[in-house]
This record gives sequence, structure tokens and C-alpha cells, in this order.
Amino acid sequence: MRILITGGAGFIGSALVRHLLQDTTHEVLNLDKLTYAGNLESLASIESHPRYQFLQADIADSQAVSLALAQFQPDAIMHLAAESHVDRSIDGPAAFIQTNIVGTYALLEATRAYWMSLTPERKQAFRFHHISTDEVYGDLHGVNDRFTETTPYAPSSPYSASKAASDHLVRAWQRTYGLPVLITNCSNNYGPYHFPEKLIPLVILNALEGKPLPVYGDGLQVRDWLFVEDHARALFKVVSEGKIGETYNIGGHNEQKNIEVVRAICALLEELAPRKPTGLARYEDLITFVKDRPGHDQRYAIDAGKIERELGWLPQETFASGLRKTVQWYLDNLEWCRHVQDGSYQRERLGADA
Repeated sequence: MRILITGGAGFIGSALVRHLLQDTTHEVLNLDKLTYAGNLESLASIESHPRYQFLQADIADSQAVSLALAQFQPDAIMHLAAESHVDRSIDGPAAFIQTNIVGTYALLEATRAYWMSLTPERKQAFRFHHISTDEVYGDLHGVNDRFTETTPYAPSSPYSASKAASDHLVRAWQRTYGLPVLITNCSNNYGPYHFPEKLIPLVILNALEGKPLPVYGDGLQVRDWLFVEDHARALFKVVSEGKIGETYNIGGHNEQKNIEVVRAICALLEELAPRKPTGLARYEDLITFVKDRPGHDQRYAIDAGKIERELGWLPQETFASGLRKTVQWYLDNLEWCRHVQDGSYQRERLGADA
């Protein structure tokens, strides 16, 4: 297949691009606007691959997207481009509305025009795979509840509301226009190349520098953690084997309280990075509880039974094995982290092909 990936320089997108090029025989066009979250250094291992192309473009730029579709002639589109940080959406929701809603609309319209131009055989085989989040469901209150594919939407933040809107647009374009779509909603991802403002990399890097490890509220918020490489494998499984019009929830089967995650990172650092900043006795001593963020969901948990039953996907990593790999990766790739923290990754990418 020829697969166009939007947002392929982001955290999940780059993991998907690396998986497709390293573990399959498919061709990839990575279309990414390169906002702050897009990092071409995350793709250094495959940037010269003969089956890989990169195009810097905005999904809301219909002309650029239409030209890319006409030239690359994809058999599938995997749509990951999104603004995705809850705290940023609270501080500045406009970018989330523009990218996640307006951008998805523009991409759907360009895709529909392209799809209509295909031969009957290619038209039938084409897929538009929209990658979304479990946050569209709001939060859970019962300790045994899980999000299923039929859980009503109840988004809490500007981010999750904008993603819910994009999900509805994708379904409407199938219902109204017949566009062959697939939707996946995933739980919290973690792993290598995660942007350092997110919880797990932030805790690792702050701990190494002897800085406070901020934990919102009481730290008892529960998340289902999914190793990003497991997610990439699931996404490819869905786009290649999923049933048109279906939604698949992707979870890691790893529910953890935020405070437990932070303590587990501290324990791994005691083992893997025992030389601490001067004057620090234990990494755990850096844990600092801070004011909870507005509208903070208490618990997410995914019922990933459907994708297991219908497509045979299960995560390969436990939380313990995935977290160990993640902490070790950050310890081995501090230069990548420094480039993000000092902004040099953005200056270096200005020479990228547009």
C-alpha cells in the first residue's frame, strides 16, 4: 500500500512511520505542519529510506493536501495530525478548534474529492483511518467500568471536545458521502520520543536534574497506559484488516494511578541512574503535589476486547516492561531531549523540504 500519514512527525505518528518502514513493505508519505510537537529528529532512523517521503504542509490547506493526494496516490490515509495537549487547550483553545475540527473537515473534503476520482477497484479498497482518543468519552466513576466503542461522548476539555467533533465529522462523511472510514480511540500513550512536557518524560528529566516532580491534585487519577509501539502495531492492524465504518478502542490493559506512575519511574531511576543530583537522597523526595487542573478527568479505562476478538491484537508490553524501556531510552537519548528543551530541534528543521 501507499499510505499517507498526517502528523507523522509527532509522538504517535513517528512511531507509526518507523513501524511501517521497518516492519512492513508499504510506502509512506508523511504530511506534517511541524508545529512545536512535530520533531523530524524522531524520524532520523528512517529519513533516507527509499519508501519514505516527507511533505511540510497543513491539513487545513486544501490546495496543498489535494496536490499531495494527486501526486502520491495513496491507498489509505491515516489521520493523526492534531493538537493534543490538555493543558495547552485550556490556555489557548483556538488552535485546537482550527486543527482538530477545521483541519479535519478540510482533509475530509480533499480526501472525498480524491476518492471519487479513483477507479472502482481502487475506490473500493481505499481507507480513511481517523486516530482519536479515549478522552472523548469523558471520565469513569465506577471502579469496574470501561469505555467501549458505544460509550456516549462526554468530553471535558477543549482538547477532547475538539477531538469528539472530529470523530463526528468523520462518521458523518461516511454516512452522507459513503467515504470508507475507520476510527480508533486510544488510551494514554507513552514510550520513546514523547514530548518532554508530558507526564512520564517530564518526571524522568526533572528527576535527573533534581527538579520538582509535579503531580496534579492528590495523584489518584487513573489512566490506562499504552506503549506507543504497541499502538503503532494496532493502528496498522486496523487500517489493513478493520471493517469499514467500525470503531476500535485501543488500550494497554495497564491502569495506573498517576502517583503510582511517578513512583515507578523514581524506582527505575534509582536502579538505572543511581548517581543523583548533589544533596538528593531519593528521587521520590522530589514529588510535589500541585493544584489540580480545571475539569481534570478522574479515571479513564479502555475495554479493548473488540480489537482483540475481531483483529487478534493484544499489547506486547506490560506497563513494567514498557516503562523500563522508556526510562532507559530517555537515559540513552538525552541529546534528543536537550534539543527539544532548548528549541534547537525547531531551528534545525527549518531547512526541511516544504
